[in-house]
Amino acid sequence: MAEALRTVGGLKMLKPLTVDEERALLPVITRGREAARRLDAGGLDAATTRALRREREEGQHAESTLLRATCGLVRLRVVERGYRFGNEELEAAGVEGLVNALHRFDPGKGNRFSTYANYWIMKLVNQAIRQQAGLSESEMEYVLRLQKLLRSDLAKKFSTKEVANALGVSLAKARDIVQMNRDLVNRRFETGDFERGIEARPSPDVNEAPQWVIEALKRLCGEDFDAFWQYAFQTMSIEEIARSRGISRQAMSKRLEKCRKAVRESAEAQRLQDWFDQQ
Repeated sequence: MAEALRTVGGLKMLKPLTVDEERALLPVITRGREAARRLDAGGLDAATTRALRREREEGQHAESTLLRATCGLVRLRVVERGYRFGNEELEAAGVEGLVNALHRFDPGKGNRFSTYANYWIMKLVNQAIRQQAGLSESEMEYVLRLQKLLRSDLAKKFSTKEVANALGVSLAKARDIVQMNRDLVNRRFETGDFERGIEARPSPDVNEAPQWVIEALKRLCGEDFDAFWQYAFQTMSIEEIARSRGISRQAMSKRLEKCRKAVRESAEAQRLQDWFDQQ
């Protein structure tokens, strides 16, 4: 049904399933779980036991296929947070969220598993990031709210006062939140990748974005498309982007400001903003 790609947290990753392929698995999973329940209850004759064991195995295989075909979500969620995929703690957290989702998933409700699993993957990945950064739950919540605010208008540079008003906190608290977010971004590069000449951590997978988004941003940003993408999703700070291109921070800031202005004044501005809001 799907070609094997790689392993994620010990699971062999498969290509994502189509809607029809996933729907075909759901009744198999339901029958397998019911068969497992009846087998646990006992009191069955030999023929029924054999039939139920077969259904249970088929259901388990279907669950395994569904699980492995959704592993790509773990990669996307880790990468979009600005971390290199292969960060063992975040990868393990994402897989744990995926498994939790499978155990709680009710095929009878008609929802796509990938939609349901996304919540649990993000929940555990964010929890792992929070623990790595030494933030409390409330601090992490503020950081996530700030990041959502920053994505709400990619062409705008928010002042501390605007951050404070949007988050409903004092100016001092807003400054703390901005610094926590900055520290969180900087932690991604503590291993000295640039000094060792290793490729920078990937931004959210460009190949997953609609073609019209890529074409519009490339046209508006030109050679600075990659820099704008990385900065917009906070996968790199201006300092890291500038350093990777061998120019000053001031020069990189001017380039990014030119990109923001081009996006803000373009005919696709609202459509682009709507797409970014959904990410």
